[in-house]
Amino acid sequence: MTEAGLRAKLAEHLKEPPFHEFLDLELVDLDGEAGTVTLRMPFRREFQRSSKHKQIHGGVIAALIDIAGDYALASKLGGGVPTIDLRVDYLRPAEDSALLATARVVRHGRTVGIVDIEVSDESGRLVAVGRGCYSTKLG
Repeated sequence: MTEAGLRAKLAEHLKEPPFHEFLDLELVDLDGEAGTVTLRMPFRREFQRSSKHKQIHGGVIAALIDIAGDYALASKLGGGVPTIDLRVDYLRPAEDSALLATARVVRHGRTVGIVDIEVSDESGRLVAVGRGCYSTKLG
């Protein structure tokens, strides 16, 4: 599949699941050969951890990390794969900002793939990092 075809396929699939639609994710960048993907998630009031603070709930950030990791591996394999394990390290609060998640495939083998993900706010500050382990069996 061509890079443009892959980009169109992943961008379309990104909008299909209701949860992805709720997060309002956007495919910003893709390099299928390198196995890198960047997704953007806008700030929404529903993402706040409290009505008194504009800090984004950690669960929302973890979901962004997981989805970005899956899509990075999908860029290499041609389709989505199930998550086996996910680790997230929160580095600083993400407040009142869209977030960018950049994922890079570290390894993809016959049965397991590993992806590293960095999440930054709009000003470029790193707010979280993650590592996902995914089955490489399409499905």
